[in-house]
Amino acid sequence: MGFLTQVWAKAAAATDPVPTAVVVPDEKPVQDTKPDAGQPKSERQEWGYDLYPERRGETFKPKWSRILFGMEGQENIDRYKCEQNVYWCVKNGPLVKLMMGALRSSGCPIDLRRHISCEVCDPSVTGGYDPVLNQIVVCQNMAKNKSMVHGVLTHEMIHMFDYCNNDLDFRNVDHLACTEIRAANLAHCSFLSAMTQGDASPFNIKEAHQNCVKSKALASVLAVRNITHEEAVAAVERVFPKCYADLEPIGRRIRRNSTDQQKAFMEAPMYGYDVY
Repeated sequence: MGFLTQVWAKAAAATDPVPTAVVVPDEKPVQDTKPDAGQPKSERQEWGYDLYPERRGETFKPKWSRILFGMEGQENIDRYKCEQNVYWCVKNGPLVKLMMGALRSSGCPIDLRRHISCEVCDPSVTGGYDPVLNQIVVCQNMAKNKSMVHGVLTHEMIHMFDYCNNDLDFRNVDHLACTEIRAANLAHCSFLSAMTQGDASPFNIKEAHQNCVKSKALASVLAVRNITHEEAVAAVERVFPKCYADLEPIGRRIRRNSTDQQKAFMEAPMYGYDVY
């Protein structure tokens, strides 16, 4: 029995079924059109825009009760700070610079004004990739420091890279599981993060990273796809061996508190990728 199957079996026996979630946008890029144009409200929610209100063409309206406690009401300031953090990451973040160079080398260069947007999002997400507009969303209300923005940009640029190079189809759950595995593998998981989410112990160090990647990929698939928990587990397990082994374009799994990010950036030209 695989790791995810074991986790799912234990959860199914102990808790109620996990509520199904919404579906992310899953069409090819369409320029200069609103993603919700001509679509009924229920369909817009199914496509995932309920996590990103501004994707629906709505203007965020803070609530007075939250303004009084300082939780809302500074959206313009938050957006300015978010854009500053994005610019800093583009200029100084090794993995962001590597990903931007790899995208440019692949024929998909990033224009900051066109392809990255700071917006107010649902508190359950820190960022997202909208393939309808080929645009990365950085959640200004959740990703509030350079480190978080760097992680969001790297993660979402991996999705953008897959969309550019590998003909990623978000309607195909196997494709979605694969790109989420790659993003977790290259941008997030370390032994410390695996310990934090309960996927590692001193007795299973060898499997800790793989378990962390599976858990994060499974959570991401369930967050953006309206399928059952069992179907999501099956999709992740089905594509895991191939997608876990695919390290492009970063070329290595990044260890926390190491020089791996700088090494990956310096090695990028050796594999045909431009660097900024």
